[in-house]
Amino acid sequence: MNAIEIRNVTKRYPDFSLENLNLRLPSGCILGLIGENGAGKSTTIKLILNLIRRDSGEIFVMGKEIQNGFDSVREDIGVVLDEAYFPESITARQVNAVMKRTYKKWDEREYSALIRRFSLPEDKPFKNFSRGMKMKLAIAVALSHHAKLLILDEATSGLDPIVRDEIVDLFYEFTRKEDHSILISSHILSDLEKLCDYVAFLHRGKLLFCEEKDRLSERFLTVSGTKAQLESLDKQAICGVRETDYGTQALIDMEKLTNGRLPGNCRTQQPTLEEIIIFLAKGGNSL
Repeated sequence: MNAIEIRNVTKRYPDFSLENLNLRLPSGCILGLIGENGAGKSTTIKLILNLIRRDSGEIFVMGKEIQNGFDSVREDIGVVLDEAYFPESITARQVNAVMKRTYKKWDEREYSALIRRFSLPEDKPFKNFSRGMKMKLAIAVALSHHAKLLILDEATSGLDPIVRDEIVDLFYEFTRKEDHSILISSHILSDLEKLCDYVAFLHRGKLLFCEEKDRLSERFLTVSGTKAQLESLDKQAICGVRETDYGTQALIDMEKLTNGRLPGNCRTQQPTLEEIIIFLAKGGNSL
């Protein structure tokens, strides 16, 4: 079963459209959702959480079509948004008192263990928390009611590398159970490259790819050389081109390379996830 399945979903605003989105997150896996600001990541997450209505298409969460069945899976979803929203005067201890009346499966022992693990003060007002402490509290809440699916929108953004590494380790632990899954959007591609099984790239409201992370390194290749050397490249396989002081570099989609051959005397290497995203976002395939 897929933890999330989005079929032909469209959401239109006056100045932006998310068009014909098809996306799936297999159960037990971690999917990284990436894209520039305004690409449609937060819109996608709001659609999955049934916070906004789509114009067309279907969305399934843990096998339930959410338009009429979201309440049946609500308890199984832990959510952390890019900002932690708690009353300014509330303390971590008081959060526990509120949440045990909110979630049927709230686990006070798990929550207390996470508060200790994160070294969060139990009686300090939320307004005096640092950003890192606020995000840790939100993550502790998301993990303390036995959720099977975590939905994280920029949950590691703005955190220092040590805190990010600690949180990434916690997400790894969460997905050790085969029915636990994570959808995470982030601008920090190094975190996603380390954490994710699948990567989906949204650009201007369109899904450019949703692929197994390891498969990306097989599918794409960068080719470097002089402009004259690269002119013989199969044009339909070129995903992007950039000029540097040292020559010309192109991103090649090996699945679209019709003759299977690359120009001689050119340098090739496996691109990083960040390089793939930059090439695809900037586009351009002329030489």
